[in-house]
Amino acid sequence: MTTKNDQVHDDDTLDLNALFGTLLDHKWLIVAITGTFFAVGVLYTLLATPVYQATAIVQVEQKTPSLPGLSDLTQSLGTTGSQATTEIALITSRLVIGQAVDDLRLNIDAEPRRMPIVGDYLSRGHSPGHPAPPRFGLSRYGWGGETLDIFKLELPDNLLGHTLELRAAEGGRFVLYDDDGKQLLAGSVGDVARGHGVTIQVRRLAANPGTRFDVTEQPRLTTITKLQNDIIALEQGNDSGIIGLSYNNEDPDLAQEVLAHISTAYVRQNVERNSAEAASQLQFVKDQLPKVRQELDRAQAAMSVFQSKSHSVDISMQTKGLLDQIVAVENNIQQLHMQEADIDRRFTHDHPAYKALQQQMAQLQAQKDNFQKQVGDLPDTQQELLKLSRDVQVSTTTYTSLLNQAQQLDIARAGTVGNVRVVDTSAVDTTHPVKPRKILIVAIATVLGGFIALAFVFLRQILNRGIEDPAQIEDLGLPVYASVPLSAGQTSRSPKGGHGQRGRGPLLAIADPADLAVEAFRSLRTSLHFARLEAKNNILMITGSSPFAGKTFVSANLAAVIAQAGQRVLLIDGDMRRGTLHQHLDIKPERGLSDVLVGSATVAEVVVKGPLENVDFISRGRVPPNPSELLMHENFSRFIDEVGVGYQLVIIDTPPILAVTDAAVIGHHAGTSLLVARFGLNKARELAIAKQRFEQNGVELKGAIFNAVERRTAGYSAYAYYKYKADPA
Repeated sequence: MTTKNDQVHDDDTLDLNALFGTLLDHKWLIVAITGTFFAVGVLYTLLATPVYQATAIVQVEQKTPSLPGLSDLTQSLGTTGSQATTEIALITSRLVIGQAVDDLRLNIDAEPRRMPIVGDYLSRGHSPGHPAPPRFGLSRYGWGGETLDIFKLELPDNLLGHTLELRAAEGGRFVLYDDDGKQLLAGSVGDVARGHGVTIQVRRLAANPGTRFDVTEQPRLTTITKLQNDIIALEQGNDSGIIGLSYNNEDPDLAQEVLAHISTAYVRQNVERNSAEAASQLQFVKDQLPKVRQELDRAQAAMSVFQSKSHSVDISMQTKGLLDQIVAVENNIQQLHMQEADIDRRFTHDHPAYKALQQQMAQLQAQKDNFQKQVGDLPDTQQELLKLSRDVQVSTTTYTSLLNQAQQLDIARAGTVGNVRVVDTSAVDTTHPVKPRKILIVAIATVLGGFIALAFVFLRQILNRGIEDPAQIEDLGLPVYASVPLSAGQTSRSPKGGHGQRGRGPLLAIADPADLAVEAFRSLRTSLHFARLEAKNNILMITGSSPFAGKTFVSANLAAVIAQAGQRVLLIDGDMRRGTLHQHLDIKPERGLSDVLVGSATVAEVVVKGPLENVDFISRGRVPPNPSELLMHENFSRFIDEVGVGYQLVIIDTPPILAVTDAAVIGHHAGTSLLVARFGLNKARELAIAKQRFEQNGVELKGAIFNAVERRTAGYSAYAYYKYKADPA
């Protein structure tokens, strides 16, 4: 007993079989598309110009604060991390990149014109300055080794960004044209040439006469912006201070040179920036020294006057301890005041460093106020002596510290080396270009080709819902009398290929009687023998729902196999519009059916011998303007009555019913009517409409012929036919 779950499982298995069957049936198409993409991928990797990568590494060291106490302050703010983020922005700044653009004249692009597609490939391997001879007589293209070094190029604004054409001439001469082909100037190598607002000086030109160069001067800012996007600067590791630089270019020497200039310019500006900062801080310290010296002199003078006046030269132990504490606090306050002046010069009052400084000064001021209260409890003489001693010690300490700082800053300014250095200089591995990545590109191209091939096969399968199983025809109420396999022999004899296309004789039944399709016609012959037992006459109509179903092919070969059985057959081309039955029989069409119906010829005059004994043929005749009206005339009825005598079977090939009504008219006179359906072409809905059209006209279809059945891995046609013939003696 089959359960519902078993049925679902069977359906799934059928779907899976159909899926793999579709893939196997189209395996050569899939292989062809995938192979094409594979070949294109390989060809691209061979023809694509290789791109090389220049790399360099710089190290950013933490900068040491120059003013006393500033290091502690920055540590308290958590600003001791890596400066790589800031330095990366500086490396790719217009200041640094612009220097490389100016030094190397990167805004001037001069490239020889290559032959399309293969020009770059053919030009490889030639040394610069030694141009290769022209190939194929095409001297306008560069074939490798061409060199154009432009030392100076000045263009008006309307030509910036436009591609100019420089043509090499004999003796180091050249001619420059604009993008419209208008000559701008002519000049020689080494000389400054001017014309139409253009100034150019070519330092070196090595090329065959007639070679074209594309010359372009981009705006400086445009070139800098592009180079900023091309330069990659990344910190290697978190807070490591190690920055890796890379730059890709088709010219490995240019890539190395560009990155070397950028590294050098970056280190130079860092040194200049640090030297300028040290000089600025030194000037600040020098400005403070006279002020602190005056305060020290005033404090010492006041101390001397007080001691002479009061005859007191010493202070008590208690007062001395208090003095040391006050002096320590005052020294810290003085240092913070100096830092405040320096920070105020570099940051706003909202900066965290400035706010932290103010907070420390408030704490020290509170300590100072507390000590002042303790001083108020001392005798007046001790208070005055403590105050004067404090001023002297604080001024002395501050002055000494500033002198030391001035010496350090002076040394730093004179020998500034910056806080960055180049660890690895710019270098390029010319043996391993970074692009194209050949294996990856070929793999991607192959996978993409396979995906497109599968998508194409499945999409075509989905869109082409033609019948592939005779059961679908029988579901419409049409018994399938025969399934005719697609014949390779018939396809090879047909200019357009396949059943139902215009072929040239001989017939398949004559040329290859052992073909599987011919065996199918013999089976059809047997089926018709019994089907015609109850027919009203011996007229057999072969029709189709639409063109290219193969009704003409079926009619001709069916007549041949019936004649081979000893029966006399009359084959009539009833398609007076586009009938091609004469081509299958290799007979020249002269007078035929249309001539009989208009009364210009008799039946005996239009009947000709066919390609086999027992086969006679009536062609379509001259193409009339009104085929349907001729078929509805009583002349056609008399024609049918006349041709039915003397033949065991009369086969009429008619036009498709969905195209014209001729088949419906002829069907009224036919004792048996068969509909030809082509495998994968005719849809079930189309056949249903054709059947309905006949029924509306009072014509009963006896059955159908399933034509051009292709072998499939899964489904009905996987096992419908087998070759069965005698072994050779």
